[in-house]
Amino acid sequence: MITQTKFTVDTTLFADACNHLPKDEMKTPINYPTGNFFYDPWVLKDEYKGTVWEILYNSLPVTKGEARIIILDPGQAYQSHADIDDRYHLNILGSKSYLIDLENNQMYFLDANGIWYDMDAGQIHTATNFGRTARIQLVIRKLLLNNVLKDPLPVTIQTTLKNLDQARFIFDNTISPWLNFANKRKYINNFSYTNNQASFNIEESVLYILKNILPEEFVLV
Repeated sequence: MITQTKFTVDTTLFADACNHLPKDEMKTPINYPTGNFFYDPWVLKDEYKGTVWEILYNSLPVTKGEARIIILDPGQAYQSHADIDDRYHLNILGSKSYLIDLENNQMYFLDANGIWYDMDAGQIHTATNFGRTARIQLVIRKLLLNNVLKDPLPVTIQTTLKNLDQARFIFDNTISPWLNFANKRKYINNFSYTNNQASFNIEESVLYILKNILPEEFVLV
């Protein structure tokens, strides 16, 4: 689920980063989009330029999607989910914090060792903090692929549920894993998520797969 990259950063910068955290925010974007949320590069916000966060941000020399400072308090965990877009993780602070691959029952210790990690977010997973200090990470989304489809078919996935939180939970545990796979296999393009519905083009030859995995709480329109 996570693998080391060749990109590293000086860990002596982490103390300064922890002293310059956003106030009372669990997830704080430090860059902004230049176009499409999922496909176009993001640019560092002016207020982070000239700070330790710019150094950490630039230590990953790749084209970047959304970058966020993410803080997980002691004793907290995320609900199980998968994501359409993979991520890069830099662990800045934390003890006894783990990423958990729920499909393969594997735990990955999140070590603040100055190494950027590449995460396959298509696996159903959670993250947890069993320690007594906050877990702090810089997490950067990978941009989706601009795939060229042979026979594109536009589809939109809508929920029939009134409870949108429950709908999102189901979506992220059943549909998101396949969307992550489909992006990498070049089966989809032009993905967007707005107004609690997902729209994209799909290769017509694999539409049956999407129909087969679609939970009863969702419909294609």
